Amino acid sequence: MSRSVLVIGGNRGIGLAIARAFADAGDKVAVTYRSGEPPEGFCAVRCDITDAEQVEQAYKEIEERQGPVEVLVANAGITRDQLLLRMSEEDFTSVLETNLTGTFRVVKRASRGMLRARSGRIVLISSVVGLLGSAGQANYAASKAGLVGFARSIARELGSRSITCNVVAPGFVDTDMTRALSEEQRGKIVGQVPLGRYARPEEVASTVRFLASEEAAYITGAVIPVDGGLGMGH
Repeated sequence: MSRSVLVIGGNRGIGLAIARAFADAGDKVAVTYRSGEPPEGFCAVRCDITDAEQVEQAYKEIEERQGPVEVLVANAGITRDQLLLRMSEEDFTSVLETNLTGTFRVVKRASRGMLRARSGRIVLISSVVGLLGSAGQANYAASKAGLVGFARSIARELGSRSITCNVVAPGFVDTDMTRALSEEQRGKIVGQVPLGRYARPEEVASTVRFLASEEAAYITGAVIPVDGGLGMGH
């Protein structure tokens, strides 16, 4: 049965792989993007999730085109890496505003329709960095760790309406961002991963799609690592 799916930040990398996974399963998929070009084959809406009005307008457009959102995947995220003593207030707050507060906005808006339908799936994309920490990424790690507490609170609030909320925590994924690293940097990263390689975006996407499936109806408040064993024990 085709569902209305929304992937926040779905125009490239992990987000695009997630959008394609749902589309391949027959769902109606909308994606939001802040910059760059919209991907072909999806209901694509430009939206900056740091702007509450843009979030509201994006939802209205998506609801008109494919109905209330039944599956929400919150994937948007930015980095402003810097060591703590060099990190500016703006470096810190801008990352939290997008990665954490922006997620709050899109989840709150999606939950309206889900509560009326007494059904829904919410999946938040965190990071192994939110569990392990990373030098130079205090802002990013804080925002991604915050998603765990946020998701588990939402899981408790909305569970009685058959709405699940889970977190996927990817490790190092083979995307344009990591391909820009030097061979030496890539080698050091892979050396930390027990499986000895980067994840493919599709491997993250398949985990997200499982959490949104009927088979995962009794899973909520979970944090699922897709990190090759990098963060085990956290």
